[in-house]
Amino acid sequence: MKKLIFRKFIKDTLLFFLLVSLTLGIIVWTLQAVNYLDFITEDGHSLKTYFQFTIYNFPKIIHRLVPFVFFVSIFIVILNYDHNNELLIFWSNGVSKISFANNVIIFSILLLTFQILIGSYVSPLSQFKARGFLKNSNIDYFSILIKEGKFINAVDGLTIFIDKKNLDGTYSNIFIDDSSKNNTRMIYANNGVLISNNKQKIFRLFNGKVINKEKEKINNFQFEQIDFSLSEFASSTILVPKIQEVSSKDLFECSLKLIKNNKPIKFQYFNCNKEIRDTINQELLKRFYKPLFLPVIAITCCFLIIIPRNSIRYFKNRKKIFILSFLLLIISETSLRYATKSDISLTIFLSIPWLLFLFAYINFYRKVKNV
Repeated sequence: MKKLIFRKFIKDTLLFFLLVSLTLGIIVWTLQAVNYLDFITEDGHSLKTYFQFTIYNFPKIIHRLVPFVFFVSIFIVILNYDHNNELLIFWSNGVSKISFANNVIIFSILLLTFQILIGSYVSPLSQFKARGFLKNSNIDYFSILIKEGKFINAVDGLTIFIDKKNLDGTYSNIFIDDSSKNNTRMIYANNGVLISNNKQKIFRLFNGKVINKEKEKINNFQFEQIDFSLSEFASSTILVPKIQEVSSKDLFECSLKLIKNNKPIKFQYFNCNKEIRDTINQELLKRFYKPLFLPVIAITCCFLIIIPRNSIRYFKNRKKIFILSFLLLIISETSLRYATKSDISLTIFLSIPWLLFLFAYINFYRKVKNV
């Protein structure tokens, strides 16, 4: 009977957790997707690339929401059970309050494992693939970026100015600056048109002039028609993976090598050096250690069952538990930011979840024994 009761409680909590995670995840994803519209309007990526990038960032959102959603789920479900007198079923069937808390803690450990899995493997991998979509994308929507009287810098190493965009899709008075460190090339054309052949983008220019400057040598020539290829140019979008997109294996390897020596090491997707050591260690702590705050939140929410609903201290206790749990979420976020500043701050961060859990559990045990 006890197992059936706990199974129902865990099922209700898990369903509520999944529902809130999905709902909040979609809301956050939608808001984030709006911010990523610059990939189309400013960088010229296609709608397909845009949706692929945003969808593959969804696991990152879920990973960040897990602690908050877990707190809300445990808090709301316990209150609902208390309001509907369902907690009395536990006590009348011989379930002790300490046993109830232990099962909630076990449930939190399962979600802890889930969060570590998402944070250490699923989220970095999906973000890395999302970055790959941008890297492999060409400037499909380049024509959308072209506006009259505006300098266009959507791709690296290229600046285009269009004086007029005609109704028939052609352009008038075109200036192109295709310069590098060692060479300067500027093109002026009276007219031009964008042509797409398969995956190639060509700017066909008519009646213009090309000016080349290489070192101290300058040469120029006029043309009636010339094809300027846009396919070789990459988008100005950041294509190098960020630290949160790098695999946990590479981050661990980099961290260990930096402990042995401070010499820079070249990895496939990033440079491992002492300048980013704190960032790497912070990312590893976020993926593997920060989830330890979940059992602390679990035992804190269990204080809701100590004071009965007919007590005058019930609502005051409920507010106190809510505030304390919310403060734990804030502490887990803020302490992580300073965890790698020094050895002392790292020791404090590593100690916080264990000390808070022991303090809360011992305090909870004493209170239920005295009730």
